[in-house]
Amino acid sequence: AANTAHLVAFPPQKEGGCQNISDEERNEFWNAGNELGFWGADLEEDRIEEPFDWLWNNRIVSFHDFSGMPSDLEATYKRLAATGANIIKIAVQVNQITDAIPLWKLLERPRAENKQLVPIAMGEPGKWTRILGLAHGSPLAYASLEPTSGTAPGQITAADLIDVYRVKELSRESRVFGLIAGDTSYSMSPYIQNAAIAIAGFDAVFVPLQIADIEEFFQRMVRQGSREIDLNFRGFAVTNPHKQAVMPLLDSVDETAKAIGAVNTIFHDLGKWVGTNTDAEGFIAPLKERYGSLSGANVAVIGAGGAARACIYALRREGANVTVLARDPEKAKPLAEKFGAKVMKLDGNSVLGKPDVLVNTTPLGTRGEQENTTPIGAENLAGVKLVYDLTYNPRETRLLKEAREAGCETLNGLEMLIRQAAAQFKIWSGLEADMAAMRTAAIKRLER
Repeated sequence: AANTAHLVAFPPQKEGGCQNISDEERNEFWNAGNELGFWGADLEEDRIEEPFDWLWNNRIVSFHDFSGMPSDLEATYKRLAATGANIIKIAVQVNQITDAIPLWKLLERPRAENKQLVPIAMGEPGKWTRILGLAHGSPLAYASLEPTSGTAPGQITAADLIDVYRVKELSRESRVFGLIAGDTSYSMSPYIQNAAIAIAGFDAVFVPLQIADIEEFFQRMVRQGSREIDLNFRGFAVTNPHKQAVMPLLDSVDETAKAIGAVNTIFHDLGKWVGTNTDAEGFIAPLKERYGSLSGANVAVIGAGGAARACIYALRREGANVTVLARDPEKAKPLAEKFGAKVMKLDGNSVLGKPDVLVNTTPLGTRGEQENTTPIGAENLAGVKLVYDLTYNPRETRLLKEAREAGCETLNGLEMLIRQAAAQFKIWSGLEADMAAMRTAAIKRLER
């Protein structure tokens, strides 16, 4: 476009470039730079001081480390700041979310030196730096044009940065909510929650937070007395494997979460971090709308993990008779006893009988390596009135396809995802979520 400023980069492979180019080829390219008419140049440290015949005012000096955070980060910054560049970009690979803290702290430094810093923590655990950078003083955000055309790990598309995360509208005062998960790469939650935030005109953003050590995250990035940086966190959605591990780290946990034994929602209330659970509400509402009263219904629940806890809790509250199907009945026994359910071994020889409702809470059937798997043989589906698979990607799993072919009604996990997310949004904002917008955002993402 005519009004678009263009920034040019020509890095070698060791700095993230796509081509194996010689120093002579790099010099030849940059010597022709003025003729190309670009707004600015993104150069590596070994080229920033070269005597090219430049007229550009915008020069970025880039440092990349794909092996991890350098031990001499401070020295690296000082060296880059001493160059003729007016913008410093430091992009380093992080394996833990807290690895990015030293890099983020550098944001305050360049202002006194009449320079600017672009801090990028590469990799899924560092995505928050790409989303929140502009709001905290970074002059630029680096993005890809397509999901498959990224030039660095964890890079987000320009469309997502602008339309989903609305990075141009955020400020330091914007409230930050996040998804606490062991793997955030396939989650729909950022798309769903940010759609509701945008429609409501809520000055906030929902970011993915891939976390390995939940205790360290709370200590160094959340708790007011010990955090090393302040991102204005106001709440979190929590998923595997942290739903139970996070509970002792909170100031309090409400009765619903205590009864379920897991937290999926955290909110900030009068300076305290409080845990609750919206999974049960999200699970049961679409089931009741489709099936009707569950009082006296015989329901078989496959799985005994974190997702099963909320489902069994909700089903028992509605008066359903629940049987837990697990590969290891002994491990499932405490869960079943807690809620007054039965336990049955799940294997290739399992014979269910004819439950009214069959619920799958396991990841079997999820897109990827497990897509063609199913938790139970198709011969067990005859006579089941409704099969409910909590998986939503793909929207029709192998289990649901075989159930449909067997004449069963089917329900996937998308509605549960929307309902529990809408309940979270109301807890955080006090506003009713636009579930139609959330659903549209999820479907758009699933079909991409």
